[in-house]
Amino acid sequence: MAYTDELEPLIALEQELRRKIALRIAEESGAPLGPSPSEDQLAAADEAIASWAEEGEDEQDMRAFRPVGPLQALLADHRTIFERILDIRDRRLS
Repeated sequence: MAYTDELEPLIALEQELRRKIALRIAEESGAPLGPSPSEDQLAAADEAIASWAEEGEDEQDMRAFRPVGPLQALLADHRTIFERILDIRDRRLS
C-alpha cells in the first residue's frame, strides 16, 4: 500500500475551492467566464478569502440570521478546509 499524505487531498480541495471562489466572483461581477480563472480573478478570490478570514467570529455568526449566498458558502467551506490544514501542520510541528 502506497503512502499518501493526509494533507494532499485537503490542499487539492482548498485549491479547488479557491478556483470556484474566483469563478463565482467573476460570474457575480458579469465578467466572461472561461474554463479556468485568470490571474486577476484568482487575485480577487485571494482578497475575498483574506477578507472573510479577517472578519470577526461575531460577524460570521451573524450568517445564522441571514441567508447565505453561494459565494459566502464557498468562502465558509474554504475557511473550514484551511483551518483543518493549519491544524494538521500544527500537530506535525508539536
